[in-house]
Amino acid sequence: MKLEIVFENDHFVAMNKPSGLLSIPDRMGKDPSLKRYLQDRYENIFTVHRLDKDTSGLIVFAKDEATHKFLSQAFEGRDVEKYYLGLVNGTLMNNKGSIDAAIMEHPGKTTLMMTNKKGKPSLTDYEVLEEFGQYSFVQFQIHTGRTHQIRVHMKHVGNPIVCDELYGNGEPILLSGIKRKFKLSKSADEERPILNRLALHSHRLVFIDAQGNKHELEAPLQKDLKATLQQLRKAKD
Repeated sequence: MKLEIVFENDHFVAMNKPSGLLSIPDRMGKDPSLKRYLQDRYENIFTVHRLDKDTSGLIVFAKDEATHKFLSQAFEGRDVEKYYLGLVNGTLMNNKGSIDAAIMEHPGKTTLMMTNKKGKPSLTDYEVLEEFGQYSFVQFQIHTGRTHQIRVHMKHVGNPIVCDELYGNGEPILLSGIKRKFKLSKSADEERPILNRLALHSHRLVFIDAQGNKHELEAPLQKDLKATLQQLRKAKD
């Protein structure tokens, strides 16, 4: 797996994490993780924040304890601007808005979160960048860092993230579903999806480091999401 460094200095490293790779080792410790890769590359590496396994994009790890403490506090507080890009199902009622709905753990399912008045305050701003009828391409800014926050909030408003097995229908995007005159090639037994992973990407982080330097980091969309958007644009034209 080729891993892309977005930015690094003596204090931290920012990576463009592929979808399907754990940010940090799980309890079993069997599956590969980005942190383990970085530990092999650098002597010391510290977890600042994390992304869901199936979410791609920008993630930061500290190289020393002082940076770890400073950045962890910045990420836990509201001192970091966090922007995501995602494909959602359907068309949103408003092109721009905020979703202010508290989130808590599902009482019956440990891996699931849900909106509930008893939960922790959770705020997500969104802006629709492009509409494709059955899908919309959206930018999100999260002001709180709840588990699965964007995924839970998009389910809450009725437009779950594409390919989300936990909070949506999990159905992949097929070219036959968006292209009018689709023909399966003679050599293929069945159609392969153009996207079959969670369509959510950590795109941009803006923060000030312990030395007082401002960083505006961006991780480009990965190939699968980029190719899906190109096909959706072609079908729209």
